[in-house]
Amino acid sequence: MNTCTCFRRPRVCATTEHVAADLSLTGIDLAIIACYLAGSVVIGLWANRVTTGLRGYLVAGHSLGTALSVATMTGSELGLITVMYQAQKGFTGGFAALHIGVIAGLVALFVGLTGLIVVPLRRAGVMTIPEFYEQRFGRKTRVLGGTLLAVGGLLNMGLFLRIGSQFIVAVSGLDPSGGTLPAIMTGLLVLVLIYTVLGGMVSVVLTDYIQFVVLSAGLLLTVFLLLQQFGLDTLFATVDHHLGPAGLDPTIGEAGFGPGYISWMAVLGLVSVAIWPTAVTRALCARDEQVVKNQYILSSIGFLVRFMLPCLLGICAFTWLSQAPDTTLLTSSGGELVPASSGEVVTHFQVAGGRIQENIEAFPAMLPEVLPVGLLGIVCAAMLAALMSTHDSYLLCWASVIAHDVIAPVRASRGRPLSEPGQLLLTRVLIVAVGLWVLIWGVFYSPSQDVWDYIGITGAVYFTGAIAVLLGGLYWSRASATGAVLALLAGLSAIVGLGPVQRALGFVEPIPSWQVGLITLGISAVAMAAGSLLFPDKNVGGTTK
Repeated sequence: MNTCTCFRRPRVCATTEHVAADLSLTGIDLAIIACYLAGSVVIGLWANRVTTGLRGYLVAGHSLGTALSVATMTGSELGLITVMYQAQKGFTGGFAALHIGVIAGLVALFVGLTGLIVVPLRRAGVMTIPEFYEQRFGRKTRVLGGTLLAVGGLLNMGLFLRIGSQFIVAVSGLDPSGGTLPAIMTGLLVLVLIYTVLGGMVSVVLTDYIQFVVLSAGLLLTVFLLLQQFGLDTLFATVDHHLGPAGLDPTIGEAGFGPGYISWMAVLGLVSVAIWPTAVTRALCARDEQVVKNQYILSSIGFLVRFMLPCLLGICAFTWLSQAPDTTLLTSSGGELVPASSGEVVTHFQVAGGRIQENIEAFPAMLPEVLPVGLLGIVCAAMLAALMSTHDSYLLCWASVIAHDVIAPVRASRGRPLSEPGQLLLTRVLIVAVGLWVLIWGVFYSPSQDVWDYIGITGAVYFTGAIAVLLGGLYWSRASATGAVLALLAGLSAIVGLGPVQRALGFVEPIPSWQVGLITLGISAVAMAAGSLLFPDKNVGGTTK
C-alpha cells in the first residue's frame, strides 16, 4: 500500500492511525468563499444597469466574440453538478468512464468544423430553439416544443441544488440531519436568483467568465496535487483490483458501460453541444457564424476536460477510501446495503464508524483530508462558482422558454400579445418560480440511479424529439409540421427510464436508462419521417439552411 501524505489534519490516512479531526472550514477558507460570493452579487447589480431590452436580457444582443463565447460556454457547462456526477462515474466505473469525455470532445469538434445545427440556427436569427420551430413548422409546434423543453429541463435541473448542497455538507463535515440540507439549498438559490434576475444574460456571461477562470485553476491544481499524492500506478492498481478489466475498458459491461452505453454517450455528446438550450444559447449570442464555429472548435477542449478531470477526481476518491482503515464500502442488494465485493459497484461508504454516505459524496469528503488551509477555500469557491455558473444559465434558459415560447405565443394567438417589457417582467418572475421548483424537487426526490444517468434520461424527454425535428427542419425539405409534432410527442416515452416510473409500472427488472433513451430516439426519428411522408405540409420547402 502506497504512502498517503495528507496536507490537512487527517481523518484517515493509509499509513497512519485514525485521527479525529474537525472537518469544518477554517476562517481563511470561509473568508475566501464569502468574498467570491459577494463579488458575484455585485456583478449582478452592475449588469442590471447595462442590460437593455428583451434581446439584450436573453441573448446579450447577439454581441459575444470568440473568447467570451468560449469562456461562458465552458463556464456554464462545467458546473458543480457536472463535477459531482462525473466524479461519481469515475468512482463507480474507474478509468473506463473517461470515454465519456473523449466522445464529448470529439463531437464538439465535429460540430465546430461542420457547423451542424448551430450555424443554421444562428443564421435564422432566433433567440431560442422553439422559436425556430415556429419559423419552420408553425406556432402550435413551437408551443408544444417549448412545453416539452420546459418539462424535460425542469426535471433535468431538479437535482442541481440537492447535489450542490451535498457537496457543501460533505466537504464541511456538517450534520446533514434535520433542516441542514434544505437550509443550504435555500441559501444557494437566493444568491443565484439575485444576480440572474437582475442582469439576465449579461450577468450570466460575466459571472461565467470569472467562474471559468476560478474553476479551471481550482480543478487543475486539485488534480495535480492528488495525482502527485497517490500516483498513477496506485490509481490503476486500485481500479484493477476492485473492478478488473471493466474498470479500464468501457466496452466491457460489468462496470455499467458497454457498446450500447457508448452509443448513448455519443448521442449525449451531440445534445450537450448542439441541442441542449443552455449551450445553443451561447451560439445564438455569438456575433456571427464564424464565431459560432470557432466557439465550438475551441470549446471541444473544454467539453473533453469537463468530463475527464472530475472522473480522475472520482478515481482518486475511490483510491482514498480503499486505503483508509476502518472504512466499509457498501453496495445495494435487494434494497439493503451490504459490504461490497470486488467487481461490485460501490453505492455507499462508511468511514471509521461515521454516518453512511452516498458514493457521490466521496469526492467532497476527500478534499478536507488532502488540501491545505486556504487552498481548500479556493477549491470550494471554485466548486461554488461551478454551481452558480450552471444555475444562472439554466434558470434563465427555462424561464425564457416558458415565457418566450409558451405563454407569449399562446397570448398572441388569442389576440392579447405581451409587450416586450411584459415578457421581460414575466421572465424574471418565472426565474424565481423555476428556482422554487428546483428547491422543492431537490428536497423530496431521491434518485435511484447515477446522477449522470438521471440527467441523461430526463433531458431525453425533450432532446430525443428535438434531434429529429431540428435535423428534419434544417436539412430535409419534406419535413412537415405533423411529423414534428409526432416526433416531439414520442420523446415523452423517455420518462420510462426513471427508476420510480419503472417501479410504478411494475417492471420486475429495471431497464437501463441508456436503452430507454436509444429506443425513444429511434421512435422519434420514425415518427418524424412517417408523419412527414404521410401528412406533408401544403407548402413544401422553406428550410433554413
